[in-house]
Amino acid sequence: MIEFRAKESLGAANYGWLNTRYHFSFSSYYDPMRVNWGQLRVWNNDIIQPKTGFPTHPHNNMEIITYVYEGAIIHTDSMGNQGRTEAGDVQVMSAGRGVTHSEYNLEEKETRLFQIWIIPDKQVDKPSWGTKRFPKAEKTGRFSVLASGHACDKNALSIQAQARVLAMTLLVGQTVEYHLANKKAYIVAARGKYQVNGQVAFAGDGLAIEDEEMLHFSALEASEIVMVELG
Repeated sequence: MIEFRAKESLGAANYGWLNTRYHFSFSSYYDPMRVNWGQLRVWNNDIIQPKTGFPTHPHNNMEIITYVYEGAIIHTDSMGNQGRTEAGDVQVMSAGRGVTHSEYNLEEKETRLFQIWIIPDKQVDKPSWGTKRFPKAEKTGRFSVLASGHACDKNALSIQAQARVLAMTLLVGQTVEYHLANKKAYIVAARGKYQVNGQVAFAGDGLAIEDEEMLHFSALEASEIVMVELG
């Protein structure tokens, strides 16, 4: 089963400094049919204007993954961490029993990113944060695991959930097959046009997938695709 969720059908908000689309109920957007997808609770497609961002605010009991696909974001938190995550890279924050942080676009251009929240398998006491660069070659024509709760994914950033966050880029005409071990996933492209098992999708559309053991990807345009695979 592949449920297609057109970009235009998603929740939306424009605050001037932030223009965003909500794949799941968030802030003032509520749809009882789109509260979560398994442990995947939030997928926001944020466009942040230059020299603006999210001031210090709290989180708890959530795994928060930020995938930047244009520009860069500066993260600062109550643990003393500060770092810059730029296009193609990812940062992960395990909120534990409580953490505060801020995220700002200090660039001269817009920053575009996916904000992904996954419910942890169990309450984690101590919060943590990390960021990692993923060379473009690692995710060209194949999925690269960016963040994972599976011990076998040794090169990925760690999250406290039986889930994976993956990304790949495809050139026009390229095809890739992916065995979906856990049978449940959610997919959004940052750019391009592609199809999965015959379902065509554009950048920003959501694909909620369940009980599909093999996924067949084909790029109709050059595409950058992010997927969360859920246990």
